[in-house]
Amino acid sequence: MAAGDGDVNLGTLGSGSESSSDGSSESPGGAGTAAEGGGWSATALALLTGGGEMLLNVALVALVLLGAYRLWVRWGRRGLGAGAGAGEESPAASLPRMKKRDFSLEQLRQYDGSRNPRILLAVNGKVFDVTKGSKFYGPAGPYGIFAGRDASRGLATFCLDKDALKDEYDDLSDLNAVQMESVREWEMQFKEKYDYVGRLLKPGEEPSEYTDEEDTKDHNKQD
Repeated sequence: MAAGDGDVNLGTLGSGSESSSDGSSESPGGAGTAAEGGGWSATALALLTGGGEMLLNVALVALVLLGAYRLWVRWGRRGLGAGAGAGEESPAASLPRMKKRDFSLEQLRQYDGSRNPRILLAVNGKVFDVTKGSKFYGPAGPYGIFAGRDASRGLATFCLDKDALKDEYDDLSDLNAVQMESVREWEMQFKEKYDYVGRLLKPGEEPSEYTDEEDTKDHNKQD
């Protein structure tokens, strides 16, 4: 009997004899013993084969679980890190609202985000507190070159180079009508999004004295 028929042999073991193909019977000590031996061999092979498949399946499941665990550890830690960062106050949230005042160019440069956590910039003679946009205007931001400076010319000419910055007061008198319109549009956008904190002073110009009432009224308009 073939090894593949071992399950049949298992069904006849212990019956005392098994009929052969020619009708004769064999006792357990004769051909029946050989049949019995063949059955056990087939059974063992089937168990080993089945066990191998089981081990393979277990190994595959273990690999999948290991991969899932590694992904969970990697992304889970990132998620926890993001959660921790979200719980921390941003520089803008930790700073009190700035009282309204006017600035000279030298005073404005102190608020570049490196020497002072507060970030200011000027557009068309107006100074804005852009600290809450530090990812854009901070030292490592794409527009960090404008921090603590008059950004009017750079915004009007779409230039992010130092050539767009002047160390002296820039009256923008050489800009054409289209560029000046662009400056005014930028001014309106900044006024809608950020706190207007005062004027950029011309050389020799005296700063204005703002009362608490004027300061509060102006901030309420922006809110």
